[in-house]
Amino acid sequence: MEKFKMAHTMIRVLNLEKSLAFYKEALGFEEVRRNDQPAGRFTLVYLNTGDPDGHQLEITYNYDQVVPYDLGTGYGHLALGVDDLEASHADHKAKGYNPTDLKGLGGDSKPRFYFMSDPDGYKIEIIRN
Repeated sequence: MEKFKMAHTMIRVLNLEKSLAFYKEALGFEEVRRNDQPAGRFTLVYLNTGDPDGHQLEITYNYDQVVPYDLGTGYGHLALGVDDLEASHADHKAKGYNPTDLKGLGGDSKPRFYFMSDPDGYKIEIIRN
């Protein structure tokens, strides 16, 4: 069997500039390429966290969408690892991103993760590396 590599994950957003600001400012993503398709009435923006060979987040902006997307019940979350979970949590809290409290798993007393949401309501889990 062919060896597969993760390429990207796509989400649809209502406000492109607001979403780009969130992913860049809150999570350190960088725009790596953009594909504007005026005839098709959409724009694709690819982001990653600075690793040129890393998994990308594709943000799709459809020009004619005027109501928020229904995220449904099947979507879970995006997960990003960070070395200093407590500092990241404090920074996100100070910047008004409304992260959940730090949490552990089961009987684990050491915090391992927290969640927050992007402007469209997509859940993002920040986990300790």
